[in-house]
Amino acid sequence: MKISDLKSNFKKSLSELYPSEEVQSFFNILSEKYLNLSRIEIALNPERTISATEAEKFQKAILRLQNHEPIQYIIGETEFYGLPFKVNKHTLIPRPETEELVEWILSGFPPSGAKGILDIGTGSGCIAISLAKNLPNAKISALDISEEALKIAEANAKLNKVEVDFFQTDILAAETLPMKYDVIVSNPPYVRELEKKQMQQNVLKYEPHSALYVKDEDPLLFYRAISHLAKNHLNPSGKLFFEINEYLAYEMTELLKAEGFKNIEIKKDIYGKDRMLKCKI
Repeated sequence: MKISDLKSNFKKSLSELYPSEEVQSFFNILSEKYLNLSRIEIALNPERTISATEAEKFQKAILRLQNHEPIQYIIGETEFYGLPFKVNKHTLIPRPETEELVEWILSGFPPSGAKGILDIGTGSGCIAISLAKNLPNAKISALDISEEALKIAEANAKLNKVEVDFFQTDILAAETLPMKYDVIVSNPPYVRELEKKQMQQNVLKYEPHSALYVKDEDPLLFYRAISHLAKNHLNPSGKLFFEINEYLAYEMTELLKAEGFKNIEIKKDIYGKDRMLKCKI
């Protein structure tokens, strides 16, 4: 099969499910992964012949895309803050908004600053590893309840050649943390059940629900537990950072005031939504 025929079949198979630009993006990503060819190389060599094995890989990817599986899970990797990350069904796919949270944390510290940092609910390890890459003198720790997620996070730390101390903990059951920190950061589950109807099929069907959703009657469950622990485990000048539900910024502010935090600042993401929060004890 020629690349031109492969591309034509690929677009035809997905045209009713995705916008043409997204289909083209999928094809480029898979071509890089399966054929080791860039977008430019594909355009310059439409008559190049591919093997039956390569064609079969694309066909399998088409079937998974037709079932709305995220492209990141299909190829098993993604990029976050300019770094490569492995992902699978046990980890959330890192979002651009979370990159903004990392940037906000880094903007407050020179490379030699922030000696102790804890990432709570690390998932793929994207926050902890990105911070470790940019704060080489810091001691970075990260926890998660999921053993499978921690395996991916550890693999990602090796992939990006950084040291992060990963450990398994249920933050809702924890009564203490290992030490005091300059920064505690968390992107915990915050999507309410009532907001599921706004979610895309690829998120609803494939991304781990335990890392995404909270019950409507107690949407700040994780924030309450984390902030309660953080006030006893932050150094005097330490800061607490959260990614938050855009609809619950006021409730978050009141919760943190009640826990004794001050200098509470809400930051909007690139889409103009209240998405990040920082404060100190």
